[in-house]
Amino acid sequence: MGEHAATHCLPRLKKVIDGEQGGISEAVGWKGGGGFRFMKLGAKAFFDDGALNADIRFKDLAAYIWFLETKVPHATNVFRTPLLGVHGGTAYVLLYNGIIADRRPEGGNVLTTSLWADLRKALPKDRREIVIYGEACRLSAARLKDLRITFKQIPYDIGMR
Repeated sequence: MGEHAATHCLPRLKKVIDGEQGGISEAVGWKGGGGFRFMKLGAKAFFDDGALNADIRFKDLAAYIWFLETKVPHATNVFRTPLLGVHGGTAYVLLYNGIIADRRPEGGNVLTTSLWADLRKALPKDRREIVIYGEACRLSAARLKDLRITFKQIPYDIGMR
């Protein structure tokens, strides 16, 4: 909505909550009350062509993927490793810029045998399945199946609402 949201919608919402009798408030017997939150959204995560915005930070993409997969907000919204957490016996992992100390767009975003060896050490033993989001995967389909890994490619397998 652009600046119209701040210049027109916000003042009107405040008046409605305060009980101002313009519009249909009087006709429906509105006396005011309630509340709302006014927020500015951050940068678009995806461009119109479906490409992921490279300026999106790890923590923001991690929180989005966590909610997309689990349908619940993350308990802390603090993500310091590729392991986002475990929910319902499934571990969720995000390989994305900077989390593995390699800030190149392709650095650390590809699931390889050596990266898997490092990741495996950080995974909790009680998980049954693993969902890994990354740019690409170098493990075979048979190997992924043996390891109970579902690999999802960024950005193609990230759903948008």
